[in-house]
Formats: sequence, structure tokens, C-alpha cells
Amino acid sequence: MDHTLLTPDYECIVVGAGVGGIYQMKRLRDLGIKATVLELAGGPGGTWYWNRYPGARFDSESYTYGYSFSRELLDEWHWKERFSGQPENLRYLEYVVEKFDLRRHMQFNCRVTAAHWDEANRIWRLTVADEPPGAAATTRELTSRFVIMALGLLSQPTLPRVPGREDFKGPSFHTYYWPKEGVDLAGKRVAVIGTGATAIQVIGEIADKVGELTVFQRRPNWSAPLNNGPISETEMADIRRRYDEIFAACARSPGGFVHEPDRRGFHEVTREERVALWDRLYNEPGFGIWLANFREIFVDEAANAEFSAYIAERIRRRVKDPRTADKLIPKDHGFGVQRVPMETRYFEAYNRPNVKLVCLQDTPLVRVTETGLRTTERDYAFDVIVYATGFDAITGAFDHIDIRGARGTSLREKWKDSCSSFLGMMVHGLPNFLMPAGPQSGSASTNYPRGIETGVNWATEFLQYVRASGATRFEPTEKAEARWTAHVVGMYSMMLMRKAKGWFTGYNSNVAGHEEGKVRYFVYNGGSPKYVSRINDCAARGYDGVEISGAPAPATARTDAAARA
Repeated sequence: MDHTLLTPDYECIVVGAGVGGIYQMKRLRDLGIKATVLELAGGPGGTWYWNRYPGARFDSESYTYGYSFSRELLDEWHWKERFSGQPENLRYLEYVVEKFDLRRHMQFNCRVTAAHWDEANRIWRLTVADEPPGAAATTRELTSRFVIMALGLLSQPTLPRVPGREDFKGPSFHTYYWPKEGVDLAGKRVAVIGTGATAIQVIGEIADKVGELTVFQRRPNWSAPLNNGPISETEMADIRRRYDEIFAACARSPGGFVHEPDRRGFHEVTREERVALWDRLYNEPGFGIWLANFREIFVDEAANAEFSAYIAERIRRRVKDPRTADKLIPKDHGFGVQRVPMETRYFEAYNRPNVKLVCLQDTPLVRVTETGLRTTERDYAFDVIVYATGFDAITGAFDHIDIRGARGTSLREKWKDSCSSFLGMMVHGLPNFLMPAGPQSGSASTNYPRGIETGVNWATEFLQYVRASGATRFEPTEKAEARWTAHVVGMYSMMLMRKAKGWFTGYNSNVAGHEEGKVRYFVYNGGSPKYVSRINDCAARGYDGVEISGAPAPATARTDAAARA
């Protein structure tokens, strides 16, 4: 009966034009698949389109963040900083889109509000609200045989659950929506709510540019120096010569970075040797202090406590007021059990006379007023309020689309209390639905673009397999999804992060139902090599665990898609 199926508008619709959506469109176009990308923003770039706040930049080495699929692109692009800033990152992604002529396959200023599966025709029906700037929104429907969700893991910002936000008379905004035209902060009284990764970047950048800066801290985060610097022409030429070596190192490392764990055992070396390693890593660029450390800091309470005490002492050296330093040192989790923010001049900001720290655990925020903020202790007057209050991470962007699959499956309801998937890329109950960097995939806990290329390559070769078979429907089995989710849950049991109140465990006090007390198993903790091995093994076994229908499947499968990433 397949010949009677309705012909959809597209064979494939990709939702999201960030790092993942751009590369996914490139792969689909190369295969001649009729596809389009739907993007809410006014242009490509994803997180680097939206996050224009001062200090926004990579915490991955720039040359490990860029795409690896094109040698020509690698040879053409010169990264100017070891950790590139937002304006340059957006220029890079726009350059990629133009170079590979992808813009004509992308639709901007359109919000996907719903995606409903039509079983009779084996297609997805997407409701799209076109929202052109300065014009009224209109709604249309698009149909597609396959849907690929390239939604950002940190693309659904959250605001604090306090009354009065609309009452404030001055400029106020979440960092994700920092105005494109910029904000004049010179001489202004500025409030920053939050001390997570974004706030740490903002505070370090604006402390010497504002009149007064008051930081409202809910919970302190561990942080270590980024140690950024320029990349000269000579160094960039050397990086180009070593790209194969660099990407091979990323593929070997658990986090997809150039930093690999120290091979020695924590307890096999002396305290002096441990401190010598930490001193060296602390002064080196990037995530080495976290990821080139001893493996035991992730799983051994005693090892983590000793290292956390070392970082705490480093903070005390940098912050002049001992009381302020103590407030900036986390007491509820150890270093590295949450994703570590990297900082530039962050701790030194608190040595400035125009910077004040308010701990909301001591004096909670009561409301936003017309003139500023009110805590249980007093009122504060501000000219600008900045909400650096994080994201409804991993599943938040999915939750804001009404996704309904076969047999009445609502993805929002399915993931309400926890999360489940097959390989982090498919969901039982949602046929013809792919997430190259979805919850429980290898992307959430790794250097994101390295995980992106792995996921997109695997998903693309899977689609080739389905198309070659003449099939019109695929869906992972319930048992296969349960096995994968159990595997993901089991790996949490080994990690200290299982106790952390962070987005790796689904904690967010600003989102109802995501408060403390229930772990949401969002990320794959087995490391990139193990993840790649698992998904390649699935492909080699003819995509075991996925029911493919519409025509007999070929006897052999294409394999090893992710190994190229």
C-alpha cells in the first residue's frame, strides 16, 4: 500500500540552524534529498546567533570546535583566539553556510509549534508560525517523511520564579536575549542574577565598565582560568598541519577535547606530585584542569575532596576579602561533578570597590520592583537587570513543541518525569524521528561539535539505509529503548555527578518539576569512544533495535558512520 501514500512537501525537515542543523543540511543536500531547515532566529548560528552578551566565547579550543568534514574549510579559516568570542563564532558559521550554499535551503523567523505524526500517510505534519520582524505572524503546515530535531541543548532560557519582573522600568533581559544593538552600561548600576557559566563570563567582562555591579548569587560554582590568548599566523599554520592529529586526539578522549586524563592513579603518586600536576594545569589554557586530571576526581569522594580543597585555596589567593572568597566557594558539590565554567578575571572582579556580592541563600530575592530588586533584607535600585539564570536544559526545547507520535505518544508527557531514548537519537513512539544530538546521546557531555558530527554522520547513513531499502517508516522498539536507558542510568551510578544539582542531572529551580529530589538521566557518561563504539555496533548489526517497514531491508548495513567524526 506504500504507493498510495501522500507525497510530503519534503522528504526531510530539519528543525534548528545551529551547529548541528547546518551540518545536517550539508549532508542531506550532498545526497540530493529534498530537505529544508526551519529556524526561529533571523539567521543561522544557533547559540552563537542568540548569545551576544559581553564575554560570550568558546570554552573549547577554537580549532577543536570548528567542523572537521571539509579540508578546504580547515585550510581557509584562521581562528584568531585560542577561545574565540561570539562575534567571530557567528561569522564562522555564516561563512560555512555561504561557502556550501546552504542558506537557500533554510527558512528563518519561523517557529515550529507542533509536529504530529500521520500514521495513515507515514508523514509528519508540522505547524509553523512565521514571525517576520515587524509583521503579524501567520501559520502554515508543512509535511515531511522524516523529521530531524537539531535543537540546541541550551536553547530554552529560564527566568527566576519571582513576581514583578514586568514592573521594572529599566532595561532587563535574559543573557540569551542580549539586545543585538548592544547595551550602554557605562556608569550604570547593573544587577546580574546568577553565577553560572554565563554569569561568570559576563561579570568578568563588564566589572570594569559599569558604574556599580551587584551580583546576586543563588549557588556558587567552581571555576578555573580560561587562559585565553591570540593565535598567530605561524601557530595557525602549525594547527592546520596537525588537524588530523588534533581530531584524532579529540576522538580518543572521553570528552571529545584535546585534553586526555592523566594515566597515573591518584593514589599512586605523592601529594607533591598531585599538586605539581594541578599547578601546571591551572596555568594552562582550557579544560585541562578538569579533563586532563586524575580520573578519580570524578568517582572517588576523597580524591575529589582533596582536589576541591586545592581549587578553593586558589580562589582564596585571588579574592582579597576572605568572607567574599568563602561565599564564592561551593559547599554543596565538589569540583568537576558539574560542567566547569571557565573564567577570565572573574574572581578579581570581586576585588573592585564597585562590585558587591549578595548571597540569596542568606537573603532570598522577594520580588522585582519598579526601580530594582527586593530581598528579605532590603531594596536595591538599578538601571539595568541582567538575568543570567540558565536554561531548561537538554529537553526544554523539545518540551516547547507539541510533538505527538504514533499511538498518541506525547513526547512532553513521556519525558515529564525523566528521559528515555534509543542511542540518544530516536524515541519509541515517534516514527521517522531523529535527534543527532538528543538527550542521552554522546553530544551533551562532550565537546559539542565533535559529538554533532558523530551524530549527524550516523543519522545520515541510517537514513541512507532506510531509503535504499524502500522503507517508509522506522521506529525503535520499546525494549531497545529500555535497554539503552538502563545503560545510561547505570553509568550515572558510578559518577559523583549523580549527586549534583545541575543540568547534567536535570536540576533547575526555575522550572516546575525540575527541582531538587529527582534525577533526570540526560547525558551519556561513558565517554565519546564508548558511545561511538556502541552506535557503530548497532549499525553493523543492521540497526538492531529499530523496526523498519515499508519494504524488505537490505541484508547488510552501511557501518562506521561516526568513526569519521
